[in-house]
Amino acid sequence: MPEPFNGSPATDFSFSLLNEFIRLGLRDLVLCPGARSQALALAAAELERAGGINLHVRTDERSAGFLALGLTLETGRPALVVVTSGTAVANLHPAVLEAHHAGVPMILLTADRPAELRGIRSNQTTVQPGIFGVATRLCLDVPAPVGEPDETGIAQALARQATDAATGEGTAAPGPVQLNLAFREPLSAALPAGLPRVTPAAPVAPAVSTDGPTMLLAPGPRTVVVAGDGAGPEAEELAHAGGWPLLAEVSSGARFGPNLIVHYRELLGAVDLGGEVERVIVFGHPTLSREIPALIERPGVETIVVAPTGIEWYNPGRSARAFTRSIGPDASCAAAARTPAGRAWLGRWVMTSRALAEAAADEGRAPIDKRGITRAELAVLRAPLTRALLVDAVWRASWPHDRLVLGASRLIREADKRVPGKKITVLANRGLAGIDGTIATALGVALASQAEPEPRSVGVTRVLMGDLTFLHDVGSLLLAPGEPRPRLQVIVGVDGGGSIFDGLEVAATAPVEAMERVLYTPRSVDLQALAAAYGWEYEVAATRADLERALTGAPTGPAILEVPLVR
Repeated sequence: MPEPFNGSPATDFSFSLLNEFIRLGLRDLVLCPGARSQALALAAAELERAGGINLHVRTDERSAGFLALGLTLETGRPALVVVTSGTAVANLHPAVLEAHHAGVPMILLTADRPAELRGIRSNQTTVQPGIFGVATRLCLDVPAPVGEPDETGIAQALARQATDAATGEGTAAPGPVQLNLAFREPLSAALPAGLPRVTPAAPVAPAVSTDGPTMLLAPGPRTVVVAGDGAGPEAEELAHAGGWPLLAEVSSGARFGPNLIVHYRELLGAVDLGGEVERVIVFGHPTLSREIPALIERPGVETIVVAPTGIEWYNPGRSARAFTRSIGPDASCAAAARTPAGRAWLGRWVMTSRALAEAAADEGRAPIDKRGITRAELAVLRAPLTRALLVDAVWRASWPHDRLVLGASRLIREADKRVPGKKITVLANRGLAGIDGTIATALGVALASQAEPEPRSVGVTRVLMGDLTFLHDVGSLLLAPGEPRPRLQVIVGVDGGGSIFDGLEVAATAPVEAMERVLYTPRSVDLQALAAAYGWEYEVAATRADLERALTGAPTGPAILEVPLVR
């Protein structure tokens, strides 16, 4: 058997594998240190030094997984995640599940023991192949390299196979991929100078399906277009072309345009509007209301679900009648939208929603006389903050060059109920809609959008969440020395935790003491002390005036803004 040129087959293989990922256009690698994965880690450090990759080092694997998710949400390219063996792999599971259900590509390089050390209770050894079950698009258990001449080619082929599977090439089902990589001792060796490097290819992006013909819609029934999370601008384009009302969730990427119906919840409950809907076209993954699935499940409503990618179809009550990868209006739709009947259908929705929006805006508005600020207005500025005031202020402060990430707290639902149309980038982990990893995801978005030399965004990334969502991911505040510190403002609405249960049926039946103990799960934590411990800027906004000032002055680095809320 030939000797490896540097004394460690693990290092040879790791360098060849990562170098091929770079050639394929991947740029971001998130690394958690560990002994079994040291060859991958040292190869990554060398490739970072050479300018081949953006390396992000984290100590917690759960944070690392969600950081990779955020990087991919911003760039569209799958991020690599490197971890050692044992529980390190299991800690990636929440992020893998979110990526699976949201269709976000991710490539996991999980280090493992070789075959002879498995099944004998070796330290930090468990069954890693298949640990993520159906959540991976591809899972390969790769034997430990031994230094054979063809192993460079094997590593390169694995990188190509993993990238194709993660991006959905040929399947239109992007998502997580696991390469479980066994390594024997010596686990690493020094990389010699002058190693060959490749020129990176054009960045890869998730595949979009072209399976089947485009479904063409006739004008016909009274139609609404629903845009759930990740729907994208195609939903707005269809609604505009057909002259149909657009019911777009706040993280849909379609919450803009003249057909937008902000107060769709209230109107879906109205007999003379929601009750007249005959056809629903669904894009993305609606998760923020009960009214949308109730509409789809209503007898007599025809539902068509549109998803360019994915392995699951949105189908409440299994009542959707058609599924398609691509959809568009037929030639008669534009003419029908201009008829009196077409204009009347859209106009009733738009005018009624606007009236509701004006009524909501008038609440708490103080009159101003010619002499300037009134006592009533001053009282409003000094009054305690509510969720509505908080989401309104954050929405107003966000612009196209910014990024807004919304946590799975009550605040995202408040925003969905009230904020007007605006063409800005809004992201949220709505694949499983868990509170896991929100800070880490926002960090990934911020790092990718602000990366040099060609930043995708010159603004600030804001992430809005409740206090329990914040505390659930507080470990992600730990940043590695020497790495970029992005302009990220973590806005924490503090109301004692668990207030989302206030609006559920259980609040009317459960004993107050039990609700407080096992559902609200209140926590009292000094956020200023936490910020100081992790080296983040900190500010508190207790009034509307404080909040407007804090949002106007964008942070220069990572910062926490605490906002006490009325319960």
